Amino acid sequence: MTNRPATDQPDPRWLSEQEQATWRAFRHAMTLLEDHLDRQLQRDAGMPHLYYGLLVELSEAPRRRMRMTELAQSAKITRSRLSHAIARLEKNGWVRREHCPSDKRGQLAVLTEEGFRMLSESAPGHVAAVRAAVFDRLTPEEAEQFGDICGKLATALQPAGADLPWLR
Repeated sequence: MTNRPATDQPDPRWLSEQEQATWRAFRHAMTLLEDHLDRQLQRDAGMPHLYYGLLVELSEAPRRRMRMTELAQSAKITRSRLSHAIARLEKNGWVRREHCPSDKRGQLAVLTEEGFRMLSESAPGHVAAVRAAVFDRLTPEEAEQFGDICGKLATALQPAGADLPWLR
């Protein structure tokens, strides 16, 4: 970049050609993967990938219920976006809201029997889509490395005390 405004800031550490290629491949793969999983779940279950993830979170929670704030943190989405998603899931009869008995201001999201049935029916197709798109393309060693790399990135991007939207 030659026509940059003069600043007191040091020059950034630009990406090397290899790093740029890796970064673009990562962005491309993530966009395609999210689109692939969204299309599969819309086609087979009538829901986006985000909603499927919320149903999974609730299915794994004690008594299939979570405080809305905890669900937002776990799903890494804002409370506003979660509230909209839960409203849509309620419309489908897959989730209901309950008042939190320990905190009158809090609400619980509860996975209904119908929601659990929908999740159970859609899980095999979703797992097959994930396996075909990711794990069938990697050796066991690459899959392990991929998991380690993703864990390392997630840990670095969510340090203790970080001001993240889903923690507000």
